[in-house]
Amino acid sequence: MPLIIAYCKAAAPQDKPAKPQYQSEKISVIAATAKEPVLKDFSLAKADKYLEKGALAWTRKRGCVTCHTIGTYMQIRPALTSVLGKPTMEIRELLTDELEKFKEAKPADLRKGTNPAEVIYTAAGLAEWDKHVKGKLSEETVEALKLMTSIQEESGTWGSLGCWPPFESSAYQEATVAITAMAAAPGWLEKLNDKKLKSSVDRLKEYLRKTKPPHDYGRVLLLWAAGRAPDLLTEERREELAKVVWSHQMADGGWSIRTFAAPDQWGSGNRAAKLRSESGFLKPASDGHMTGLAVLVLREAGVPAKDARLQKAVKWLLSNQRESGRWWTRSLNTDKYHYITYSGTAYPLLALMKCGALPVSLGRGR
Repeated sequence: MPLIIAYCKAAAPQDKPAKPQYQSEKISVIAATAKEPVLKDFSLAKADKYLEKGALAWTRKRGCVTCHTIGTYMQIRPALTSVLGKPTMEIRELLTDELEKFKEAKPADLRKGTNPAEVIYTAAGLAEWDKHVKGKLSEETVEALKLMTSIQEESGTWGSLGCWPPFESSAYQEATVAITAMAAAPGWLEKLNDKKLKSSVDRLKEYLRKTKPPHDYGRVLLLWAAGRAPDLLTEERREELAKVVWSHQMADGGWSIRTFAAPDQWGSGNRAAKLRSESGFLKPASDGHMTGLAVLVLREAGVPAKDARLQKAVKWLLSNQRESGRWWTRSLNTDKYHYITYSGTAYPLLALMKCGALPVSLGRGR
């Protein structure tokens, strides 16, 4: 597959989803829509099936490490191994295959378009696999982290497009994923003795400590990164960020991604008109992506699972799953595929596990 050098396009008008959200020769996942009925009872099996089918369909048809699906699968799914079983090897093989192609590319090309994000998510996914599945550092992860740092900018972060929020749209977001990749790789930071690599880690940490987050969503990501890399921020700073997260909780217990940034703060702002035209602009509803992310980040920040506010969020998650197994989240970009429902399903599962609200194993959840 050729390296992807993508360019931003203006947001499309509100299209009614019709085509399957994910589709390959043998897999089809129905379109994501707000009208999809809510499940009467929570189903771990349906959520797992949705994640697996979506990732496999994308792997077989698109064959790229896109952040919203493959990147998210490999960043989150390995941590669910104790509940869902071992993740699909075919998807890890996509990352290792892409890694080999990235290694053959010119550094200048890897700094263009969505390539920096793909390299970072490749490193993060392989590191998470090593941590939760393999149990030790692999050579592929070492190579991916080395490649990732080789295209790092002097500022400490990486190049980024200004579109496709909340993923491929922010150099700040990419930096938070990069530090979690470094922290997840078993023993990598602890045994690091290469001066060039140490300098890369230091520049990244300095960037995250001194750069003002672009919006409150960025502050959530910074808190998440600090939970994975404890020496990144002071306890006082982490408490300040946690207060920001709590300030956005809705009356029903959930969170809405749309309250975490003004329309023109997402990426380059080219989605602002679309966001302002939404019928729920003034009163956005809670969604799966933000509720799941907020809960898992707060748990990793040390908030007890029994906290009444978290329990209210858990109740929201358990009662708002859709029939397909996913949670509804409306895309910030277009109203065609709503790929954010993918992270809007992965995050809730990890959040529920961290709150002790999932069955011991998938077998008990069928």
